[in-house]
Amino acid sequence: MDTLTIPSSEPSDPSSLAIPAFLSLEKTLIERYGNAKPKKWGENVPGVRTHLTTKEQVIALTFDACGGKEGSGYDEKLINYLIKENIPATLFINARWITANKDIFAKLAANPLFEIENHGTEHRPLSVNGKLAYGIAGTKNVNEVIHEVKDNADQIEKLTGRRPLFFRSGTAYYDDIAAGVVHDLGFQLAGYNVLGDAGATYNTEQVYKALLKARSGSIVLAHMNHPEKDTAEGIMKAIPELQKAGYRFVLLTSYTLN
Repeated sequence: MDTLTIPSSEPSDPSSLAIPAFLSLEKTLIERYGNAKPKKWGENVPGVRTHLTTKEQVIALTFDACGGKEGSGYDEKLINYLIKENIPATLFINARWITANKDIFAKLAANPLFEIENHGTEHRPLSVNGKLAYGIAGTKNVNEVIHEVKDNADQIEKLTGRRPLFFRSGTAYYDDIAAGVVHDLGFQLAGYNVLGDAGATYNTEQVYKALLKARSGSIVLAHMNHPEKDTAEGIMKAIPELQKAGYRFVLLTSYTLN
């Protein structure tokens, strides 16, 4: 297979598959993509959607919860602020974070202010050849891509009764082959166009200034798993300013993405 075209149509209905149907799909995808060679790598390969399709003054806040040894914290200050101010947000949650925070996850999933989306099973960059991003080894083949996406989607659906519509990989890096696999599994790749906290490394002022760059249809990427960092303070400082400027906050599912 020499070339790969990412389909321009919306992904198919990502409702969960029975085991025989999934095994058939898995075999089909491995046959379709197994010999394909990636030509693109990064955060904005074809198929990654970075904006809401609208001219309205709306912004989508998205917060990742990455899990793992140093990433399973819970920024209660941030979430409590969003609840208090009635600010909706889309939460991309990794399987490891769910395991470490089962009760908190259940409360977040039950709150209509939030929608739960898929941040992967092991928080790995999505590749078909193990390519690294930020020192994290990516998935090594099509089969690993499939399970990085599907296994956590299955878990989220089992716990919440709702299957995620969007997927964001660990590090938000993909190659074009992996992006095609995700599409064919029935999910949309959710990127961003405002880097809100740079992996929770920004200080309060940096987070604040980053969010003030948001415009109509922006998708903001920040983190909700590092309470020891300054993300919450920066978000709390920026939101009133954005509201004064006429912006309101929406869920990713409220608009078509492009």
